[in-house]
Amino acid sequence: MSTANAIKLYAAATPNGIKIPILLELLGLKYDYQKINFSTNEQKEDWYLKLNPNGRIPTLVDSSTGVTIGQTAAILQYLTDTYDKDHKFSYKFGTKEYYKQLEYLIFSVAEQGPITGQLGHFTFAAPEKIPYAINRYSTDVKRILGVFELILSRNKEGLFLVGNHISIVDISVLGWANNLARVNIDVNEFSLFSKWLESIKAIPEVQKGLTALN
Repeated sequence: MSTANAIKLYAAATPNGIKIPILLELLGLKYDYQKINFSTNEQKEDWYLKLNPNGRIPTLVDSSTGVTIGQTAAILQYLTDTYDKDHKFSYKFGTKEYYKQLEYLIFSVAEQGPITGQLGHFTFAAPEKIPYAINRYSTDVKRILGVFELILSRNKEGLFLVGNHISIVDISVLGWANNLARVNIDVNEFSLFSKWLESIKAIPEVQKGLTALN
């Protein structure tokens, strides 16, 4: 008899990959995990492209609903729509918090992720050091952190990016904020953001999710 869980996550321990197990742990959902091997370009193999035509991680397969879905923001939204009926980690559709959650989630995946990713690429992976590129993306990452600092300063309900509790926005932003020291960004330059980062990472389920893909 199979003991497989209904949810299967295909991922790796990257800034995008870690977002999903964090939410799964917060939701208390059991899941199986299959690591995708980038060194063999496994994410571009035919079997994986059938699950995710973009050939990127993560991808989530939920056999209980028949849904297969990629893109981190879409997966986070799917999981809360499906399993967070009490809105402990999201906000109810139609509320002002819901639309702020949507706004900042899009900002995270459209700007924070790509810009921080480019800084990482030119810092570690580029065949030659290009000071102009490193400076450009470093400056832009700091600009984005300044935006999050401003957002936190305007939230009078708590040290969260939206409302009075952790949400999928905090999880999305955490994914790329977790190891900024590796690209020589000092989050302590942003007092509220550094406090936010420390408090979110102190949540036991978040800690478990951060290491789940190791």
